[in-house]
Amino acid sequence: MGKSNGKPEVETQRLDVEHELPPGEKDEASSASSGGAVAEPAGPESELQKLKAERDSLLDRLARAQAEFENARRRAAKEQQDFRDFAMADAIKSLLPVIDNFERALQSKSEAADFRAGVDLIYKQLRDVLTKLGVQLISAKGQQFDPHIHEAIEMVETPDAADHEVLEEWQRGYKYKDRLLRPAMVKVAKNPGK
Repeated sequence: MGKSNGKPEVETQRLDVEHELPPGEKDEASSASSGGAVAEPAGPESELQKLKAERDSLLDRLARAQAEFENARRRAAKEQQDFRDFAMADAIKSLLPVIDNFERALQSKSEAADFRAGVDLIYKQLRDVLTKLGVQLISAKGQQFDPHIHEAIEMVETPDAADHEVLEEWQRGYKYKDRLLRPAMVKVAKNPGK
C-alpha cells in the first residue's frame, strides 16, 4: 500500500457517508442484477460527477447559511436601533415639561426677581429630570485634579492651595452612570512649595 500525504491510499479514497447522496434507481437496479453485490463506479467521470454534485450541494448550503446569518445580523441591528429610539423618545418626553416651563417664563411679563425665581425652579426641574435619567454632576471645586474626569484649562501658581487642587470650575462635567459624558473644565493650582 503506497502512501500519499502521510496517509494510506485507502483512507484518502473513503467517501463521507453522512453527506453522500442516496443511490438512484439506476444504481439499485444494476446492483440487484449483479446478485446484490455493489457495482464498481463506471470510471473517473462517475466519481467526478458525484464530487461536483457534492460540491454544488455544499456551496448551496453555505450560501443559505450566509444569507441566514446576514438576515439575523440585520434583524438584530434593527432591534437595537428600535430600542435606542424608544429609549431616546422616553428621555425626550421627560424633558418636554421643562421646555414648556421655559416657554411660559419667556412669555411672562413679570419683574426681574420673579423671573429669576421662575428660572431657578425650571433649572431645578431640569436637574431632577437628568438625575432620574441617570446623569450625575461631577464635583470639581476643592477636589484633587483627576485627569479622568477633569480637563485642566489653566494652571495657576499659588501658595494658598494644595498642589493639583481644583481652584475654579468653568464648565460643569457630567457622567451617565459610570460613563463620562463631558469632563469638567477647571483651573488647577500649582504649588511648588507643597
